[in-house]
Amino acid sequence: MDLDAFRWLLTPDGQALLRRASEVYDGQAGDPMKVLDVLRRGASPEHAAAAVTQVELRRRAHAKFGDLAASMYFTPDGLEQSTRLRVAEHRAARVAAAAPSSVLDLGCGIGGDLVAFARAGLTAAGVDRDPLRVAVAAANLDALGLGGAVQVAEATELDLSGFGLVFADPARRTDRGRVFDVDAYSPPWSFVEQVLARPSCVKVAPGIPHDLVPEGVEAEWVSDAGDVKEAALWSAHLATARRRATVIRPAGLASLTDEDDPGDRSVRPVGRCLYEPDGAVVRAGLVTAVAAGVEGGLVDEHIAYVTSDQAYSTPFARSFEVLETLPYKEKPLRAALRERGIGRLTIKKRGVDVVPEELRKRLALKGEQEATLVLTRVAGKGTALLVRPF
Repeated sequence: MDLDAFRWLLTPDGQALLRRASEVYDGQAGDPMKVLDVLRRGASPEHAAAAVTQVELRRRAHAKFGDLAASMYFTPDGLEQSTRLRVAEHRAARVAAAAPSSVLDLGCGIGGDLVAFARAGLTAAGVDRDPLRVAVAAANLDALGLGGAVQVAEATELDLSGFGLVFADPARRTDRGRVFDVDAYSPPWSFVEQVLARPSCVKVAPGIPHDLVPEGVEAEWVSDAGDVKEAALWSAHLATARRRATVIRPAGLASLTDEDDPGDRSVRPVGRCLYEPDGAVVRAGLVTAVAAGVEGGLVDEHIAYVTSDQAYSTPFARSFEVLETLPYKEKPLRAALRERGIGRLTIKKRGVDVVPEELRKRLALKGEQEATLVLTRVAGKGTALLVRPF
């Protein structure tokens, strides 16, 4: 979809075609080729394709933006790179708590974070160097009845002094795929460090090494529904901890910081319960904080599993009851599982060289029972634990 086609979609004729595309899409069971065939009878191929693309993207965007997606506009890349609404709303709430005079979103994309800032009552503006993304961001603010301004600009060339807080989301993709080296970010890491010297928040990849986080800056790893989505760096003006894990669930939000972490890496025998820390907790290096919270310890100094004799409900880990220890070697393991009538097996693993899908295929289990098997190291030794989720 090009800029001219998108702008046409915003006209009365374009809006009518978009509504027609949505109706036909539902009637054709989501088959885009059939929808295109119908729309081309009264519209140009370019306009028909733009309408169908928007309808498809809105359907896909529901997972990220919920009911707002039905009124928003997207590009394929913009949707893929945009922040999930619950994550963006959490960040916007933290920014709003600092009460900045205004927020500037550098690299605003299709405006997902701008929407969250505006919905939090903040005065927000966004810039992006891509004219299509800027047009989409402006259309999203307008469609949702939100204030804000957007314009085409290069982030590194702007005077940031007039804004109360700056949010940056450097591009971490090239034509060759995802970028893991921070020096390959766009804008580069040197610019990120300059931004972090003033009141700011910078979204980065979850795999950012801890030693790259500047002194005084808080690194917050965020997961949503169990999936780690991002890390956010909060400048010293907004930092309240050194490391933070934030877990977002449908029921609410919880945070764990380095202040909750005694740093005790004691290893203890496997007890009645096994805890699998959330990915944000693992990335933040706060597994021992989970261990302290459940009155437990680590199963191995280098493995992100916690064990305890006590059963706790914690937002920071999935909890399992340990039923028994099974043989770790494949042949006796197969025999033990078959003896128990297990035919459907969920395999979880940490710290061992096992591919669960391949192992499940080799085990060739048959039976009526369903079970969960954890393959890991306990005090340095390969171990198989039969567990049951609490």
